[in-house]
Amino acid sequence: MNQIYDPVIKETIYSKKLTNGLPIFVLPKKGFHQKYAVFGTHYGSLDNKFLVPGESNLTEVPDGIAHFLEHKMFEEREINIFDKFAALGANVNAYTTYTSTSYLFDTIENFPECLELLLDFVQNIYLTEESVEKEKGIIAQEILMYTDDPDWIGYQKLMETLFHKYPVRIDIAGTVESIYQINRELLYKCYQTFYHPSNMVLFIMGDVHPEWIFELVQKNQDRKDFILQPPIKRYYADEPKGVNEKRIESRMSVSRPIYNLGFKEQDLGYEGDAILKKELVTSILLELLVGKGSKLYQSLYSSGLIDDSFSISFTAEKDHGMTVIGGHTNNPERLHRVLVDGIQFRIGKIEVEEMERIKKRMIGDYITTFDSLKGVGQNFMSYYFKNINLFNELKILEEINSEDLEKRLVKHFDLDYHAVSIIYPANPTS
Repeated sequence: MNQIYDPVIKETIYSKKLTNGLPIFVLPKKGFHQKYAVFGTHYGSLDNKFLVPGESNLTEVPDGIAHFLEHKMFEEREINIFDKFAALGANVNAYTTYTSTSYLFDTIENFPECLELLLDFVQNIYLTEESVEKEKGIIAQEILMYTDDPDWIGYQKLMETLFHKYPVRIDIAGTVESIYQINRELLYKCYQTFYHPSNMVLFIMGDVHPEWIFELVQKNQDRKDFILQPPIKRYYADEPKGVNEKRIESRMSVSRPIYNLGFKEQDLGYEGDAILKKELVTSILLELLVGKGSKLYQSLYSSGLIDDSFSISFTAEKDHGMTVIGGHTNNPERLHRVLVDGIQFRIGKIEVEEMERIKKRMIGDYITTFDSLKGVGQNFMSYYFKNINLFNELKILEEINSEDLEKRLVKHFDLDYHAVSIIYPANPTS
């Protein structure tokens, strides 16, 4: 058993890797009534081309299959998994991202039974031809529902302008056409490849003893047959450096235009502390440039160019990344000019005092996050498959200086790598 201690927040994470390759992490929270567990696989919507361990031919599957599998995991012969967890007094959920799929629950009672149930249902898929065909219709309706959501379409259109080939430009759920290409055999193949313990991780928080958790999980895994497999080789389309298009415009039934500005990441190939630092530096920059406390945000808000729908986000992965800024506006053209000019104006003008204020707030957010089991669990899962140590965030935050921000501002917010998506009202006169 290994352990990592953070002296600032006075928390310890205990870990152990089982013989079948499954890593387990436990963060004890003495005095907490609620307990939380998440069982995740390093398998998301991007993983559509891969080499199955032991095979020589490349496997290519339809878009949306990782999300499709997430749906099917909750089905059993007699009673669905949601009902089983509810009977134990627990809440269960799951979600699929570009790079991972996670299954989680939280409960106050019956934790051992819930943990066994989590492990068993994720490691024992039940598929029939009939249920797969039925699920296609359900997911197709879900996809069509999103195509009626202007905010989602605005974001998705931006991904299509930023990326030429990289599969982040495809909706995580796939398309209606790709969903109907999925069959039972393909689902089994993806499941057997990506749901191996060595490609997964189990994270647990609550008032629990790590040794007891390790023993319970070990006994559960001993009842199952898993042959150790080598790492999965994944293949992604070669993505050109520049953006696919500079601008895309659409029309939908909206009362006001929806504007999204994106910057495509050029500084790629990082993981561990290097990618964590890039995330944190960019987050500080975004708060400094267009966060709610910035002069630019206050000016945009007071002038009516933006409202509470305005948001900023940054995604950082080893092979891709992007910043997205936008929201609803009456004048997307003016908003674009003011945003771009405002961002460029800050080059060479990073104020140390302002940077330190944002850093202090982020340090406070980091510390208080550990009072939320769900918040820590989500952070852990987003970090783990990028080889990031959850406890390193505070150390890296404290080390960031104004020079880091200046370099990142010039490199990431380069106008040669920006794109815009605007959705206008369907009726031009509205």
